[in-house]
Amino acid sequence: MSFDVLDEHEQGELVQKWLRENAAAIAAGIGLGLVLIFGWRQWNSHQASQGIAAASQYQALADAVEAKKNDDALKVADALRKDFPKSAYAVLAALQQAEIAVGKNDLAGAASALDWARDHVRDDSLAHLITLRSARVKLAQGDADGALKLVDALPKDSFASTAAEIRGDAYLKLGRSDDARKAYEAALADPKDTLTLGQSNSLVRMKLDDLGGGAPPAAVPVTPAAEKPAS
Repeated sequence: MSFDVLDEHEQGELVQKWLRENAAAIAAGIGLGLVLIFGWRQWNSHQASQGIAAASQYQALADAVEAKKNDDALKVADALRKDFPKSAYAVLAALQQAEIAVGKNDLAGAASALDWARDHVRDDSLAHLITLRSARVKLAQGDADGALKLVDALPKDSFASTAAEIRGDAYLKLGRSDDARKAYEAALADPKDTLTLGQSNSLVRMKLDDLGGGAPPAAVPVTPAAEKPAS
């Protein structure tokens, strides 16, 4: 007999029978659903509280930097990296550590902080910026080949002018003047890079001029004077 031709009583009996036979499974399913909902809410709450704590620590770091208390800033940055390694604030803290280290001429410390930041960053643009900073530190350490390796791994359209300038600096250290000249010319040819524009292109132009490079000013065409008609 088809289910749709059963009367209401028979349908009710079948439903009750099915419920009795599957009560355990239904209860387990409801319980699992409640656990998942509760767990999801707890996870979201935990993530929110972690974010607030990380932001609070980063503010403490910023305050210490502003007050020029570098030792305190480094301690807070270390705590951020340890307690919230997956947080964007930890990456920013590592960048601040690198900047402080450079100020102390501690290039090894700066390189280490930048390596950590590059390993933990999730934003592509920030990752590219960190790579450029790492390349500059390698140049300062005398590792021109290492700097070239980092810059050459970047996408061509990522901070192209700055990458070209660093590439030129690396070539110059390696004694490859022609390649350095071409790199500096490429840096000047792409004005879209805000990193280069922020410092103005004058420094790159000076580097290029020191190499005797750069296109000379365009000659102004001279229009020949009209001949006087013969008298």
